[in-house]
Amino acid sequence: MKKSSVGRRPDVTAVELVGGIEPLELELHDYDERWVGLYLDHRRRILDALAAANVGVEHIGSTSVPGLAAKPIIDIVVTVEDITAEEDYLAALVAAGYKLRTREPGHRLVRTPARDVHVHIYEQGAPAVAEYLLLRDWLRSNAHDRALYESTKRSLLQSRWHDMNAYANAKTDVILAIKARARAARQPSIQ
Repeated sequence: MKKSSVGRRPDVTAVELVGGIEPLELELHDYDERWVGLYLDHRRRILDALAAANVGVEHIGSTSVPGLAAKPIIDIVVTVEDITAEEDYLAALVAAGYKLRTREPGHRLVRTPARDVHVHIYEQGAPAVAEYLLLRDWLRSNAHDRALYESTKRSLLQSRWHDMNAYANAKTDVILAIKARARAARQPSIQ
């Protein structure tokens, strides 16, 4: 795979959800040490598929945080040089066994047919990637916020959710507060 010779072009302007809305099944599982191995297997698959491209691959989401209960879905973020140059990455990921689920401005999502691995694709330097890593790294190191986040998820699962976005949006205030504490902890104290 070589860098696209087409150059920069406009990104998509609307959300395309391939396959339409699906039934939502949310269930938290206690942290499972096998999640790391699953991530590493898929990391290798992704890197093999995109061997000729300059990409980054990170484990994100709750399964990337030891000790945190999670939906048993491995979330992975892949960064590419140009999100609009789908010919540089999308066909290779599909050939590696992933299926396109979402195409939206600045983001693509492919996943396994079993829907147990979600691969989020962003352009290198995308702010969303830094946000994912900020939350992941803080939850890995802060037991209080890790417990808060887990209890929030458990509480939300007492309700029925018509789609994943509604459930995700319901966690937003807690996630924003946790990330604010993570950012504050990064800042050197001024005396």
